[in-house]
Amino acid sequence: MRCSPQILFEFISTPVGLQEWFADEVNQRENQFSFTWNGAVDEAELLEEFENEYVRFRWDYYKPNEFFEFRIEQSPVTNETIFKITDFAEKNELKDAERLWNQQVNDLKHRIGS
Repeated sequence: MRCSPQILFEFISTPVGLQEWFADEVNQRENQFSFTWNGAVDEAELLEEFENEYVRFRWDYYKPNEFFEFRIEQSPVTNETIFKITDFAEKNELKDAERLWNQQVNDLKHRIGS
């Protein structure tokens, strides 16, 4: 990503930032986030975050050991900002999940100007 970790962190950790690229509408009440797409709402709990490094959520329908995570790293060689996503999916859903995440990340890059 062509942006600083601080800017990217705002896009992955705040309702305003997430609403720019991830969902149509995002609301937060303490550690509970509501994500809306085309009128359908999904709830996720913010499990953990570390400023400018990562944010970890769990959808309300995930098993206790499952989560999705946005992680920011910097290359020690090039100093580029690296954006990693970890998510859980069934084997038969992997290609669809990958396609969806690629689309979401492309939208994020567009919003950031990367």
